[in-house]
Amino acid sequence: MRYHGCDMRGLLSFQILFLLSKRPMHGEGLAKEIEKRRGEKPKAGTIYPALKELSENGLIKGEKKGKTITYSLTKEGRESFRNALRYFVKCFGDMLG
Repeated sequence: MRYHGCDMRGLLSFQILFLLSKRPMHGEGLAKEIEKRRGEKPKAGTIYPALKELSENGLIKGEKKGKTITYSLTKEGRESFRNALRYFVKCFGDMLG
């Protein structure tokens, strides 16, 4: 499924957009937050390509300070996240109780 150019094949992109909707974060911080929710930490070879794709699609932007890049949602990213969340609730809301 696509939302404004973002391929939402898995939950990783959705989780990244969700976390960035709360506050800007760097890649390691995102990985740790995802680990809390999933029970396993995504590998760097998984999370950084997802961040790159989200950035290339204009949904997030990165601000480099030293060696660290802090990511935040763009306006398009917020809209894409809201659309994805509505779709998720429509599909799975009755399972959530």
